[in-house]
Amino acid sequence: MVNMDEDSFIHIVDRKKDLIKSGGEWISTPQLEDLVMSHPAVNEVAVVGFPHPKFDERPVVFVILREGQQATKKELIDFVRPQVAAYWVPDDIVFLKELPHTATGKVSKKDLRQLFKDYKLPTA
Repeated sequence: MVNMDEDSFIHIVDRKKDLIKSGGEWISTPQLEDLVMSHPAVNEVAVVGFPHPKFDERPVVFVILREGQQATKKELIDFVRPQVAAYWVPDDIVFLKELPHTATGKVSKKDLRQLFKDYKLPTA
């Protein structure tokens, strides 16, 4: 995705596959991941879009907490809410013990989607 600012500078924001289209608006998964990662209890995170009957897709955040730390879905959603537009607020937070990774160490969202292929959004 590319944006042009008021001074005509072009900014490359995301690759299309790193975006979630929700109700005609775009959500940047890397930006949402960075925000959730800034919570002190979060060790690793991945944001994936899941199908929604009204909004096309909605974000779900997969989280691994730091050892010895605790956080709830509500706590993380409340942490994110004041920092983003309403449509960026995740529909769900899923806590995991580990995330799938590629050979290069990046989170494999492809594998994550496959593992959760039968997942249904709580808002759908």
